[in-house]
Amino acid sequence: MPLTSVEKNQEILSLALEDRSSGYQDLVSNSKALLAVLRRKGNWKPYSGPRIRERLLYAKTGSAVWYNGFDFLNPVPAELFNDAEWTPKMCAVAVTLSNEEILNNEGENQLMDVMESHILAAESELEDEVDLSLHGNGTRFGGKELGGLQLAVPTVVNSGIYGGIDRTNAVWRTSAFDANSFATDIGTQVNSVTIRPMLNRIMTQRSRNKQAADLLLMSPEHYAAYDAATIAIQRINDETGLGKLGFQTLKYFGAGRSAEIVQEGGIGSNMPANTTYGLDTSNLRMRYHPERNFNKIGRAMMPINQDAVVQYIGFMGELTQTNPLFQWKLYDSNPAA
Repeated sequence: MPLTSVEKNQEILSLALEDRSSGYQDLVSNSKALLAVLRRKGNWKPYSGPRIRERLLYAKTGSAVWYNGFDFLNPVPAELFNDAEWTPKMCAVAVTLSNEEILNNEGENQLMDVMESHILAAESELEDEVDLSLHGNGTRFGGKELGGLQLAVPTVVNSGIYGGIDRTNAVWRTSAFDANSFATDIGTQVNSVTIRPMLNRIMTQRSRNKQAADLLLMSPEHYAAYDAATIAIQRINDETGLGKLGFQTLKYFGAGRSAEIVQEGGIGSNMPANTTYGLDTSNLRMRYHPERNFNKIGRAMMPINQDAVVQYIGFMGELTQTNPLFQWKLYDSNPAA
C-alpha cells in the first residue's frame, strides 16, 4: 500500500531525528563545562530501577591498634556503608511541525530547510533547559527538574535533605565561604588582590591527600579578578581538556593543587553573580536512564485532534554526589564591602 504524502513526511522527520539523536548527549555535555569533565572522567553513568543510588563510605571501623606479642586486637563490628538516593527526573523537548508547513515545503531542499530549523530550535532549547537546571536548586516545575549546583553545593550547608540524607549530619555537608567574612585578614571582597590568597586558603582547608576541587566554575566577576591577579608570565591558558572544546579557561596552581578554571557567564547566563564553585568532579555523577540519554523518544506522533507531527527529545536521570567533603562555594555577599 503506498504511503500518503503526510505519512511519508512523518517518517522523514522521525528518521532525521534518528540520525541526529546519537549526537544530543555530545551537544549538551560539550556545551557545559561540568558535564564535559564528568564525561571525560567516565562519570556519566547509566542506572536502572525506580531510584538512583550511590554507595557512601561514611565511617571507619575504629578497630585500628598497634600491638606486639599477645596484645589483644580490636574486632569491632561497624556499619561503614550507606546509600544516598535520588528520584530520577524527566525532561522532554518537542520538535513540532504542522503538516501545512511540511506540505508547503515539499521537495528535498525545502523540506530539509524547515525541518532543520525546527530541529536546531529544539536542540538549542534542550541546551538552555539543561543549563538552567544545572545551575538551579531543583524546585522548578514543582520540584520535577534536575537538582543542580545550588542544591548540590548550597550556600546554607547544614539544613535540608539531599540524596535522602539530612544535611545536619556533618559528614554530608559541602562548604560555603563568604568573602565578606571568612578571611578578613585577606580582605572582605573578591578582587585581583584577594582572590588567589582566598582560593589558596580554601583549597588548603578543603583538600586531603589527592582529593580536592579540580574544576573551578567562576562567574565573570571572579574570573576577571583571577585573570587580573596573574601577570602575563604567570597566566596559564588551558588549551587541553575544556580548552579544546572552546571554553574560556585558565589553570589554577596554588596550595599544592591544580584545577581547571572556567568562566561560567555571559548573555543569559544562569551562573550566580560573584560566585565560584569548587568541584571535586571525581565525586559527582550524571546518572541517566539508557533509554533517555538525550535521545529521540519513540517515533513521530500525530495528535488526535491536530494536523501536525510531534517528536520528542528526552532525558531521564539526575546529578548525584558520593562525597561532599571537597565540594565548596565561594561567594561575595557584599561586593562593595
